[in-house]
Amino acid sequence: MSETGRARIGAVEDPIARDDRLRLFSFATAEKRTHYLWVLRAFDQARGNYTVLLHAGDVHTLLARLAPEDEDVPAAADIPALLEQLHLWGVLERSYDGTRAATLAEYRNRHYVYQFTQPGYRAFRAVEDVLSARGEDVSLSRLALADLLADLIELAEANAAGDGELVYRKLSRLDATLSDMAERAARFYLVLGDLVRTTEVTPEAFLAQKDALLTHMREFSSDLARYAPKLAAALERVHATGADRLPVLAAQHDERVLLPVEEREADWRARWLGVERWFVGVGAAPSEAERLRGATINAISAVLSLLRRLTEQRRGGVSRESQLRHLAGWFAQAPSEDAAHALFDAVFDLGRPRHFSVPHEDADVVPVTRSWWEAPPVEIARTLAETGRRPAAGAPGKVQRNDASVRRLREAQLEKQRRRAAAAKSLAAGGVRERELSEPEVDVLLGLLDAALSARVPVSGRVRGDGTTATQNGVKITLRPSGESTVVRTARGRLYLDGLAVEVQ
Repeated sequence: MSETGRARIGAVEDPIARDDRLRLFSFATAEKRTHYLWVLRAFDQARGNYTVLLHAGDVHTLLARLAPEDEDVPAAADIPALLEQLHLWGVLERSYDGTRAATLAEYRNRHYVYQFTQPGYRAFRAVEDVLSARGEDVSLSRLALADLLADLIELAEANAAGDGELVYRKLSRLDATLSDMAERAARFYLVLGDLVRTTEVTPEAFLAQKDALLTHMREFSSDLARYAPKLAAALERVHATGADRLPVLAAQHDERVLLPVEEREADWRARWLGVERWFVGVGAAPSEAERLRGATINAISAVLSLLRRLTEQRRGGVSRESQLRHLAGWFAQAPSEDAAHALFDAVFDLGRPRHFSVPHEDADVVPVTRSWWEAPPVEIARTLAETGRRPAAGAPGKVQRNDASVRRLREAQLEKQRRRAAAAKSLAAGGVRERELSEPEVDVLLGLLDAALSARVPVSGRVRGDGTTATQNGVKITLRPSGESTVVRTARGRLYLDGLAVEVQ
């Protein structure tokens, strides 16, 4: 629900951004990716110390402090080339710094200084977050529920008093808190799902933390159930003060001055709609709070099932790994190949292949007693090969009729014929001169021209009109050679017939 994770409402998508912004991540896949990463870490370190612009020498000094003994740190001579490449990718912005020049020649050379671009910094943080992410650093934000309740109550009071600045701050906090809860829950259940589904679970590592894991999920589920009615009631208080005013007040104090007021209002309206859906849902669909509580209960059941499986393995003293190791030892110690096959059949319980006999077409040439290894191949039915049963004729299949579709297609066909008959009558009555033909009349005229011109001689083509009265009325077109061209005005444009006189009746 945060601004960075949501497309700007009403904004026009920049076609260049689709390609150029992907180039920001080129440093993560380049050949010298570790060198690029250390250079960007130096810029991040300086940014934390409120230093924005860095020269190549400054980067080398910071790297000497950050990782003095790391072999992946680039040398001082390689840093300018790395900085220039990062500038070409759009990760860093380059500018001139004439204050470093001690001589006229150095001033003419103009020392470059670099700083993060805003998209480049986000790309670096995204890569750094992926590299530093740890599976055990996940949790459900149980303590955020009390903050959500307090923010909703204060939001209702601020909206009733018309305090736009406080409305903006509270809506921003609600949006950030719910975004953090959703992100934490997604990462928590993803890691928990990998833990439950894996077949190589270490019992010691899991059993040592099972109590804390179950307690954490049960407390979160209990608090979520306890706060849900309170949060719904607080949301009703906000609606009672006029929820439609919230996006307007928030947009007035939104500091994104480069966005028009209409886009800011639409953005905050979408955020407030997300807040409502999280607490109370839409229509008959459950709210996101209910979905989260259901996912927590399911996760508790999955963890308990995993705990029961690990306990049974410990109680028996045999795990799946030890079972497979013992089985591999039995196969290796089998006295003969037949004994190994017998062991395989007993362990995996695989059935033997089916055997069946099919007589050859010429029984005199290939007797029935001859083995299949020696006899020529015989074509067999697929049913016999797959099921072992000979194919039978069986009952005829039931004819599937769709009377509704047939009736609908017939009605459409009749309606098309009626429209064509009406267009033919109109064309015969009005002709083609000094008027503009409609679309149906153009279709009739083109069909008549096709029939007449296909003969390659002066000819008359006739198309009968199948009207609803079943009369024999029709339209006739006659083409004759002429020294002038015929121009027919239609709804699609002008139709030029060079050297032909057209008569329609």
